[in-house]
Amino acid sequence: MNKKLQQALMDRLVAMADDEVILGHRDSEWTGHAPILEEDIAIANLAQDEIGHAIIWYELAEPFTGNDADSMAYFRDARQFRNVQMVELPNHDWAFTMLRHYLYDAYELALLTRLVESKFEALAKAAEKVRNEEVYHFRHTSDWVERLGLGTEESNTRMQRALDHLWPYALQLFRPMPLDDTLIEADYFPELGELRSAWEQVVIPHLEKSDLKVPDAEPIYAHRHHHTEHLVDLLADMQMVARSLPDAVW
Repeated sequence: MNKKLQQALMDRLVAMADDEVILGHRDSEWTGHAPILEEDIAIANLAQDEIGHAIIWYELAEPFTGNDADSMAYFRDARQFRNVQMVELPNHDWAFTMLRHYLYDAYELALLTRLVESKFEALAKAAEKVRNEEVYHFRHTSDWVERLGLGTEESNTRMQRALDHLWPYALQLFRPMPLDDTLIEADYFPELGELRSAWEQVVIPHLEKSDLKVPDAEPIYAHRHHHTEHLVDLLADMQMVARSLPDAVW
């Protein structure tokens, strides 16, 4: 594997891991605060799964980064993270959290379905393992989108407000990274235009079925190294214990 391909693979794996660990942390903030006990347990499980998936991607990237998963998650500053802005936004309400998760889960499931055919064998095997768990995530959040969209007038209003806010951020998932062409040429990673089409074919009909209108809004195509002010606060909370005890064994 040449250096350019190594760099491209490292960039994508780190971005995938960063998306997962930040979303997992946002999920964890609901622990003890979800609307019903069953969902309190479910959202904690989602958080645990997402952080577990982040570990998988960080470990795949470790030969290129030289850093283990804990170092990548707990000892980098916000400017070094490569997650999309959507996952770092505050939770707001339950409608916002479930809709964000749904949009991300649909993207991730489409991505993983293609990555199981990656010519990079370690990535393909990891994608197959992660995909089995993401099927559950997608079903769970899909149910909540429909439940809230077709529920009361208030729940529909909250969902529509969340969709209007989140849709432009969700489209950032399909902005190419600088070396993506190298990965595509090597058959390591799918073309993002095709991935977006597959995503839209799933999410748009389901949103419309749930009595929600997809907004005609300009996408937020921020680069993955550009973040909102929310990421700094999130990392201060997430990294506090590790940074206060840097020599501890976790």
